[in-house]
Amino acid sequence: MSQSPLKLAADAAAPVVFEIPGAEGEFRVQILNEDQEKGVVTAIIHLPPGGRIPAHFHEAGSEMHYVLEGDLTENGESFGPGGFLTFAAGVVHGPHGSEGGARVLTVQQWQSGRGEFDFHPAEEGQGGAAAASTDAAGEGTSGDAAAGASVTDKSAAEAEAERRRGEEKGYG
Repeated sequence: MSQSPLKLAADAAAPVVFEIPGAEGEFRVQILNEDQEKGVVTAIIHLPPGGRIPAHFHEAGSEMHYVLEGDLTENGESFGPGGFLTFAAGVVHGPHGSEGGARVLTVQQWQSGRGEFDFHPAEEGQGGAAAASTDAAGEGTSGDAAAGASVTDKSAAEAEAERRRGEEKGYG
């Protein structure tokens, strides 16, 4: 079987509204590539000015973020263009935010092929794990918990302890 390289101008993939459980602001996503066989999604996330994503973790895989433009805040630390963050599966990260808005290239190893958004809030008052459904093209999600989604409640202290464990292992 012959494979040809994927060539795509980012502008060819229109940004669509992307609902993130517990987030503040209207986030948009441009899906650049989705490899369902390997379970990898490459996208540009558009963070709105003042937008915020609560601290959370992903059970199924890691994710990486590269700031293309604007500012991205991770747990109070600000990153500008060229800033890079990566998080292993199960490691609590965030909250993420942006003062002036940002575009962030994101590679996620956990979203493809299952039709569920693997997002588990880890902040107190967020109600534990939540899942949102997305279609194969990533066009449209729902903040409602997916049927059969597991629920994991973590206190702020548990989330911080988990973050420290991840940092000790070199994940955060």
